[in-house]
Amino acid sequence: RQLFVCTYGAWCRLDASDEVRALLKDRVHEAGLQKDLRVTKSGCFGQCGHGPMIVLWPENVWYHKVRVEDVPEIMASLRSGTVVERLRYRAAGPGSNKTPEVKAKEAKEAAERG
Repeated sequence: RQLFVCTYGAWCRLDASDEVRALLKDRVHEAGLQKDLRVTKSGCFGQCGHGPMIVLWPENVWYHKVRVEDVPEIMASLRSGTVVERLRYRAAGPGSNKTPEVKAKEAKEAAERG
């Protein structure tokens, strides 16, 4: 199994995805689960503004707005085979699902560049 944590670009990283990934990795090692579950840095999932984003594979469970405080609950769910429903992310549709705020900021930055 693999737990992919978006650590790419400005959006997830602004919301402490590096810290979430590091703590998940530490907790997996402390629990002795490193042979069964790998915590991996990931590139962008195209869901900017919903992050930090985490995907559990092969279960294809997506989590959004994950905070450091959520790690104990995520670890408990990984051990029990359950899903943290309050963090579960279901995209509006296939492909990129950036929030309107992210789209507006990107459009403004593009216009300023000319």
